[in-house]
Amino acid sequence: MNDDPTESESKTRERPEEASLRRRYEELAELAGSLAHEIKNPLSVIHMNSELLSEEIAESDSPIRRRALDKVEIIRQQCQRMENLLRDFLRFARLQSVELTPGSLNDQIDRVLRAYQAQADQSGVEILRYLDNDAPSVMINSDALQAALMNLVKNALEAMEEGGQLLARTYTTKKTVAIDLIDTGCGMDDNTILHMFEPFYSSKNGGSGLGLPTAKKIIEAHGGRISLQSEVGRGTKFTIEFPMPPRLLQ
Repeated sequence: MNDDPTESESKTRERPEEASLRRRYEELAELAGSLAHEIKNPLSVIHMNSELLSEEIAESDSPIRRRALDKVEIIRQQCQRMENLLRDFLRFARLQSVELTPGSLNDQIDRVLRAYQAQADQSGVEILRYLDNDAPSVMINSDALQAALMNLVKNALEAMEEGGQLLARTYTTKKTVAIDLIDTGCGMDDNTILHMFEPFYSSKNGGSGLGLPTAKKIIEAHGGRISLQSEVGRGTKFTIEFPMPPRLLQ
């Protein structure tokens, strides 16, 4: 007989108050997701009509035309911001689990870096790759993982507006296969580091505050973990670790 507790056995040991809290959280998350979806539809209508109104006003020779255009532009910008926020929130709320298949971390990070190469060149950022060709495959969901890596690379580039270096490194430890993303950007203070993975916390104007929490949620859905080190004026290092394939563990 196997003495290891199965998942179902673990659930039966869940205390009543824990089970009640978990159910309430799941119900609240589902309700929040549904509400966000319902808000998104009329918001899209408002956004579309503000653009149509802007076009009509632009054709007018009325002396109040410029003031009216400015007000419509404010409406359009705020609609766009809310749509982006709702999009990020729905992505965050709906992410429960991902289907995993064997894949190469080298391939994943290389695709993301190539996608941002033009932006890096424009910003004067040099991208350095130190990818371990002997790193084993790990269990990943390519689309989800690339979304998480894109968020990290995008943040790194935005932290280096006056140029710098972005280093991507893959390597193995005894129990993990890991990625380091190291930038020479502006860095973060201790308070920002403390709250960086909290939903809706953002140090950027107009940011939704859901990019990094979503990335963290994606990585944890892979059975992995993410950590960061940062120093103001020197840069930031994100480390993402994935479980070593069981067949390779000793």
